[in-house]
Amino acid sequence: MYHFTIPMALMDFVPVIFFGVTAVLLLGDLCNKMTKAAYALFAAGSVNVFLAGFCKALWKLLYAANICDFVALEEMFMPVNSIGLLFVGVSLIMMVCQKKKSVMLSAAPVALTSSMPFIMMMVVGLGGMCASLSILSVKMKKGKTMILFILSFVCAMAMGYMSSRDSTLAWVNWAEQSINTVSQLCLMLGTIALHKADLKNWTW
Repeated sequence: MYHFTIPMALMDFVPVIFFGVTAVLLLGDLCNKMTKAAYALFAAGSVNVFLAGFCKALWKLLYAANICDFVALEEMFMPVNSIGLLFVGVSLIMMVCQKKKSVMLSAAPVALTSSMPFIMMMVVGLGGMCASLSILSVKMKKGKTMILFILSFVCAMAMGYMSSRDSTLAWVNWAEQSINTVSQLCLMLGTIALHKADLKNWTW
């Protein structure tokens, strides 16, 4: 039994909104800097991450309001979010490295018995995203902005530790949501800083 409250569930929408703002700004600013393949990966990944977060927050709200326990909304979070973050990270790495050919992601069918493959994808995706945006910050002579992206990644890794705790406890959920909110806030503020520095018209 989960100890969710409606305020807790509503707070879960906050980092989702922060990521949505980040994604929209980057989609507009980076459209002329990415190959079509990289941009398609970034767009698809961003949609996946946003929907995964929104659906999980909606699950918490429905559960907290005693409407229903729509388990599918929660169970889809890990695979959809991790694949989305991997796509986002790979697309930004492709852009920074100036890759001009498509990247094909393929994997042999495997039976997943743990969440470790998804966690690894999330780490690679988040790492690639924050590292790429940090490189952009340095190249645009906005080195201080890099601190925000580093903090975002550190907070995201702290979420990994919290995921090992009992997720049915209220304090664990509050801690997870608070850390995630700070992580997404740093990511959004860093993106806004690059946007204000005219990232869209900046050239390599």
